[in-house]
Amino acid sequence: MSQENVEVVREIYEGWASGDFSGGVAHLDEHVVLVARPDFPEFGVFAGPSGIETYMRRFLEQFERVTIEAEQIEAVGDTILVHVVQHGKYRTSGVEGDNQYFMLFTFRGRRIVRIETVMEEAEALEALGLSEHEAHADS
Repeated sequence: MSQENVEVVREIYEGWASGDFSGGVAHLDEHVVLVARPDFPEFGVFAGPSGIETYMRRFLEQFERVTIEAEQIEAVGDTILVHVVQHGKYRTSGVEGDNQYFMLFTFRGRRIVRIETVMEEAEALEALGLSEHEAHADS
């Protein structure tokens, strides 16, 4: 099942890399929760597909253009860990730049039940119940 979940997440990022942020909605559980930690400009806890839609609309409104690419995708149990690179140009300031962070997609069966964004790898690994040493020992 985890390889199928990796493919679902890979498809989502293929869309996001081209600027299409509508992908993945069909894979969301009706009770899905998105947790965007406070070190992100748009943060909070968003419940259900409509909550995620609200978050994405607010997030995308900040940019003149933005793409989000997966540099690395890895399955850890029922969760898919993604190392993300975001390229964008902010609408109000005109500043262009890249941000790197991590996203975790937790599945129950074939449905995404939780999405979490974190800035640092150590936070992502902690959310997975791993230490940096344990994660890199498997590499």
